[in-house]
Amino acid sequence: MAAVEDSDPIAAKAPALSRGAWLGLLTTAAGYALTVLVFYPGYSTIDARYVYADAMAWRFGDWQSPAMAVLWRVIDPIAPGAASIFLLTATLYWLTFGMLALLAGRRSPWLGFATPLVALMPPAFFFLGMVWRDVLFAVIWLTAAVLAFFAADRTERLRAPMQVVALLLIAFGVLLRPNAVLAAPILAAYAIWPMRFDLKRTAIAFIPALLLFSAFIPFVYYNVLRAERQNPQHSILVFDLGGITHFAGANQFPAAWSADETTLLTSKCYDPVRWDSYWHVAPCPFVMRRLERPGDTIFGTPRLVEAWWHAIAAHPFAYLSHRATFMWQFLARSNLVLPVWDWLNPASSYGHSPYFTPILALHDALQPTPLFRPGLWLVLAVAVGLFAWPARTTRAGAFDITVSACATVYVMSFAVLGVAADFRYAYWCVLATLAGGVAATLARRHDLANAPSGGQESGVSSSASASAPRM
Repeated sequence: MAAVEDSDPIAAKAPALSRGAWLGLLTTAAGYALTVLVFYPGYSTIDARYVYADAMAWRFGDWQSPAMAVLWRVIDPIAPGAASIFLLTATLYWLTFGMLALLAGRRSPWLGFATPLVALMPPAFFFLGMVWRDVLFAVIWLTAAVLAFFAADRTERLRAPMQVVALLLIAFGVLLRPNAVLAAPILAAYAIWPMRFDLKRTAIAFIPALLLFSAFIPFVYYNVLRAERQNPQHSILVFDLGGITHFAGANQFPAAWSADETTLLTSKCYDPVRWDSYWHVAPCPFVMRRLERPGDTIFGTPRLVEAWWHAIAAHPFAYLSHRATFMWQFLARSNLVLPVWDWLNPASSYGHSPYFTPILALHDALQPTPLFRPGLWLVLAVAVGLFAWPARTTRAGAFDITVSACATVYVMSFAVLGVAADFRYAYWCVLATLAGGVAATLARRHDLANAPSGGQESGVSSSASASAPRM
């Protein structure tokens, strides 16, 4: 078992909660109350309504996460409908920031108080009322990371169960968002070894963990939950074939089109914002109608996969142009943040709530700004990770570097797997950056406090170091 770093000030257990920790916990409780006041009972998005219908019918497909449907069915009696998932998400969110505030308050009273205030920042706070699997996924992964951070200096009897829970939460996050499989090994390695970040150890563990998580998804989906195969991965193929067709100027779909349809495919059908233009957005729904034609179905069959491979091999630069255009749209341009169109309906009571209306007005003012560009949060994630790199042998530094790296890999996975550019797909990066920023501040304060000065090191006293538990 790894030993606690003697120089890590957070590792020294305080006999009682500090003033900063108490301030942090009180602010956390106020944040939770504000969340319930503003967002209750939560807003069930279009995607969530499909998940809820599957949950109530106990009938699952793999287009939306069947794991989310099972969870919803289990907790629904607590508060039927959107309220159950909303309360779970909000509770985990504030519990997580409360734990982070407790850790921060040990070292700095002002940071313990400020940590829950960070959780109220618009990009993070705005989504707490939205029932989306991307929101639930991000909050669950943040909970897993902070739980491992919190557990690191506990006795083995307390630490091991918390690490197991963290690993289970990471695995559940992968079931919610299968493209997270590329980032999951980084977070899992941290949950197992939370005391310091070791690049070599993480790299060695990456491939076995990736294979394990990759096998875990189909096992749970199809062997345990018996989910119907709806081929959601083929939406990526359709999007890519449409993009290559657009940039190559020639049809790449394994289907024949009229002259007018071919012209549309090479000119107007392609939209880097989302693949839906080939599905149900005029003037190009004819694409999916043809690909799903009864008796001659192409979608979900090897024919579409073969056409995809052939198109990439024949037009690699068109494929790269398409993917670069999509990522530029996703990272740098204005995209959908909240599903505001539903609230324009006069019958919508949620959108006219006196507590929610100010949030919606603030959303409208901030949505066009860089604050709601995933590219900004990607840059910030990298920056806070680099900022904490010198303190990677401390608990706080390891936490920050891990969540920053994990968020970076997750966002960049959309360069190959993305089919829509909504801001919500970067929500994990937002939460990881905010929590990582708190940890980075802790890590660098420790780093500076222990810098040599006149032959002496300031910071933690030898008695405090001696009292740190060995693990």
